[in-house]
Amino acid sequence: MNRILRINMTDRTFVVEPLPDRYRYLGGRAITSQIVADEVPPTCDALGPSNKLVWAPGLLSGTTVSSTSRVSVGCKSPLTGTIKESNAGGETGLLLAQLGYRAVIVEGAAEPGSWWVLVIDWDEVRFVEAPKSLIGAGGYATAAELFAQYGGVRQCGMALIGPAGELKMNVAGIVNTDRDGRASRLNARGGVGAVMGSKSLKAVVVMGNKRNPVSHVDEMRWKEGARQYMRMLREHPATSERYPQLGTAGTLEVVNKLGGLPTRNFSAGRFEAADQIAGIRMREIILERGGEGRTTHSCMTGCAIQCSNIFPDRMGREVASSMEFETNGLWGSNLGIADLDAVARFTYLCNDLGVDTIEAGGTMGIFMEAGLIQWGDASAVEHILDHDLRSGTPLGRLAGSGAGIAGRALGVVRVPVVKNQTISAYDPRAIKGNGVTYCTSPQGADHTAGNTIGMKVDHLDPAGKVALSREVQLVATILDMLGYCTFARGLTDINPETFSTMFNAYMGTTWSWKDLRQLALSVIGTERGFNRRAGFGAAHDRLPEWMRKEPLPPHNAVFDVDNEGLDSIWEC
Repeated sequence: MNRILRINMTDRTFVVEPLPDRYRYLGGRAITSQIVADEVPPTCDALGPSNKLVWAPGLLSGTTVSSTSRVSVGCKSPLTGTIKESNAGGETGLLLAQLGYRAVIVEGAAEPGSWWVLVIDWDEVRFVEAPKSLIGAGGYATAAELFAQYGGVRQCGMALIGPAGELKMNVAGIVNTDRDGRASRLNARGGVGAVMGSKSLKAVVVMGNKRNPVSHVDEMRWKEGARQYMRMLREHPATSERYPQLGTAGTLEVVNKLGGLPTRNFSAGRFEAADQIAGIRMREIILERGGEGRTTHSCMTGCAIQCSNIFPDRMGREVASSMEFETNGLWGSNLGIADLDAVARFTYLCNDLGVDTIEAGGTMGIFMEAGLIQWGDASAVEHILDHDLRSGTPLGRLAGSGAGIAGRALGVVRVPVVKNQTISAYDPRAIKGNGVTYCTSPQGADHTAGNTIGMKVDHLDPAGKVALSREVQLVATILDMLGYCTFARGLTDINPETFSTMFNAYMGTTWSWKDLRQLALSVIGTERGFNRRAGFGAAHDRLPEWMRKEPLPPHNAVFDVDNEGLDSIWEC
């Protein structure tokens, strides 16, 4: 990957540029954040023409190595006001890498009211006016129509927005198609779909036949690293057993036992009906119903972990893919709902609308806290999604604004956000390492920036959590840069040099794991520098005050990591 594609939506022109030498070692999150820092004014309107939207596959995306074709999307976030990188599976990263693009930069904005489809091929880029049938259409219908037009699932993949992105809502993500053509893998967080909507860009179609893997420099070291990596995947209990069998929903039992599962808008850490929405029960239902259901499934070509799933209805027909821990938590226990069929329907609707399930689920918790709807009322939640949010009614607009704005509008005090972004389904009063990540990541409250749940520590004890979060955040940045799925994190505890071996074989370098950590630290420094110029400081690196004061049952824990530690996390 040695070129950059620059798209100007104002006049519908493009330029293919050689990769600048200063970006040589950057991929994924590393290059999206650097381009945003270099080219986007930190104080600009996130939905204005000065903001830019950057797609970047990981450095190893498009190769034959399992789980490496993730794609990063970067911009200034309309939700947080900070720099943002949002990561996703699906086919977009693989195909962009196989076309030779290290990054695609979308700048400017087309005329309001116009909508465009961008078609990217090896030797051409086309701007196609979106047909009227796509305007307001959900992700599933949009993908089906575009696949029919551009040759089917084996010929292309795509990134698109649903109605939420067209309406420029803070909860809007960018939907990527999976290996089966299903519009279900989201660059979800931070309102990146709203930025795409602000460019009047409905969809990006990336052409390719998935038979041209990206080459590497050192064949011998590449084979050595690939063998080591696959051996670790097969031997690690998480990647060989837990994720293939239970998916990410298997985490729900663990978090509930630790007393950190968001329940009724983060008012408790254990849900009395957690077993009804947990991974074991989900697997049982899928196996019982059969049909189109699958307990294990790959969201991208060549993934050996296969942590995804397909959840069927009682007739065996597909409802949603994939049912995840975060969705089961924020739309299940957080709302007092113990019905996996309801959560599956919410998952389908969020995918179709192009909505971040964490942000939207947190907002529904605010609605229930404020009394707009009753705890556990799944039909009311579905109506807000499928009617109000889809059509942009005033209530739908409030639902699409995110938990922070909804909380202020409705006078709710218990609003679980950092930098205006909803906290993931790990309550930081019980999972304190994640609390440090929520505070100190430049991305806002995002567990994928540094999830400590898999570490063998006392999660209730504040001691050592700053150092723990720092280390996990650095590893997460490396994985995002290389294009690995976050579930490769556990393998870095076994043999981190395997990852530097792969990097060296691809780049022709002799870097160590320590060198990769140093690069990751510089990426985070770049992101923090952008945020400082945008007006963010130490005072913004905090959990909500109520989380330091309101005890969380059953352990009656509060967040008690000292502010001095939070402020010094990146100084050592």
